[in-house]
Amino acid sequence: MPLGVAIGGAHVHDQKLVRETLSSIPVKRPKPTPRKRQYLCADKGYDAKAVRTAARRRQYQVHIPKKGEPASTRRRRNAKARRWVVERTHSWTNRARRLLTRWEKKAENYLGFVHLQFALTSLRAAIVLG
Repeated sequence: MPLGVAIGGAHVHDQKLVRETLSSIPVKRPKPTPRKRQYLCADKGYDAKAVRTAARRRQYQVHIPKKGEPASTRRRRNAKARRWVVERTHSWTNRARRLLTRWEKKAENYLGFVHLQFALTSLRAAIVLG
């Protein structure tokens, strides 16, 4: 489920919004311990020193592949792929026509609609997943 959100201009790369996104998570995280670590996984687009620094300051174990390296072919046995969860959530968010084209001039109004759509997404997922 979507936990945090940050909005920026269309020309702003996602890695520049990582710090704001991690800061916007309203749920209090449990303290990570050596036995129960918390991981932040991202794709190669987030391979930047600023992203790694922001994640480490929040005590995440960072899993971001380096740019230029071939994709890992290592698979877990009898395990489902996890990428579809993110893609499904993006698809559910894109069903809201109001969010596809930003008509609001004020960022606060647009952010309010994004939060409303995330609430609807979470509610639908709770019903589907039971």
